[in-house]
Amino acid sequence: MMPAQSEVRIVGRLDPSLPAAVTIATYNEAENLPELLSKLAALDPLVGIVIIDDNSPDGTGDIADRVAGQRPGQVAVLHRAGKGGYASASKAGVKFAFEAGMPIILTMDADFSHDPAVVPKLVSAARDADIVIGSRYVPGGGVENWPWHRILLSRMGGGFARLVTGMPVHDPTGGFRAYRREVLGTIGWWSVDVRGYSFLMESIFRAWVAGLKIVEVPITFRDRTRGKSKLSKKIVFEALIVALRLGMTKRWPSSLRRYKEKMGETDG
Repeated sequence: MMPAQSEVRIVGRLDPSLPAAVTIATYNEAENLPELLSKLAALDPLVGIVIIDDNSPDGTGDIADRVAGQRPGQVAVLHRAGKGGYASASKAGVKFAFEAGMPIILTMDADFSHDPAVVPKLVSAARDADIVIGSRYVPGGGVENWPWHRILLSRMGGGFARLVTGMPVHDPTGGFRAYRREVLGTIGWWSVDVRGYSFLMESIFRAWVAGLKIVEVPITFRDRTRGKSKLSKKIVFEALIVALRLGMTKRWPSSLRRYKEKMGETDG
């Protein structure tokens, strides 16, 4: 069962005939959003776009509203009262797309670190997989404009997660993803109780222990050139703690059994 939608103001809607929808959580992305929405709206085939804005003081929400008015049925904006965290925003956007009937639902960032031109590739791959990850760390993938220490930290984090959990996933915290609609219920996606970016790791862990097909498609991740990064030491620390918890869950059969039972309690 999905959680109740928190109080939001909704502008626009999604046409149920669209083949997929991209959800984008935003906070102070006014410098990036106009160009991003222009590129996404021009994709062939058309995809729906859901913006989840946490009351950005720089006018991000107003920009999104204007585009929603220009593209009825393709763009919807969810205005939330304040910053609720990445996981909360992703859940709100994906829930909206789910209830609109979208067969494939994507998540991506607003800062052009995720190339909108890759969206059709992820959508296509999701027709033969349960979850598709746009991966920085498989052959053909890469990172641009990051300092060496940040690349090292990211690679070490992914390696640590694989080591302690056993997941054969190279980029477990990559946020450029496509989910088939029915998968969300299978893994109890709505009940993942992690506030920050570690939400991405745990949702993949759930898919893996459920035996779902996870595919990694190579992408080039480019660091933002405009706006401010949301990465913090707190986010990194949380990822380490979540990885350890999931590793312990996988290690003990009784813990893993209870974990799977909890997943099954929420069925999308």
